[in-house]
Amino acid sequence: MKEKHIKKAAKILLGSGLITAGIGHLTFAQKPFQAQVPDWVPLKKDDTVVYSGLVEIGLGAALVLAPKRYQSAIGKIAAGLFIAVFPGNISQFTNQRSAFGLNTDSKRFVRLFFQPVLVYWALKSTAR
Repeated sequence: MKEKHIKKAAKILLGSGLITAGIGHLTFAQKPFQAQVPDWVPLKKDDTVVYSGLVEIGLGAALVLAPKRYQSAIGKIAAGLFIAVFPGNISQFTNQRSAFGLNTDSKRFVRLFFQPVLVYWALKSTAR
């Protein structure tokens, strides 16, 4: 399989994942996502989850549907989102909040290492 096809598949998979996660923010996983919102965020936890879900749906759709000339910028924005929400993962770990099966300190700690993978994935799958 050509690298071009692998990148396209990776981009579509990431976009689909963002759309699914965003829908989860608004529906079936709204409560678990609240466990990741740091206490210092100045919005209600539910509002933060809803707004971030809308952003994820929009970014996911853009990754899947936007013309090729915009993909690099969209990838950088997606990487920025993954960086921006990382404090939520840290908060979930430091406050020992269980959600999404992350019910031990070790599971929550290992989860922290997945965020850089998402940043890399967003950048690599959309690079020109």
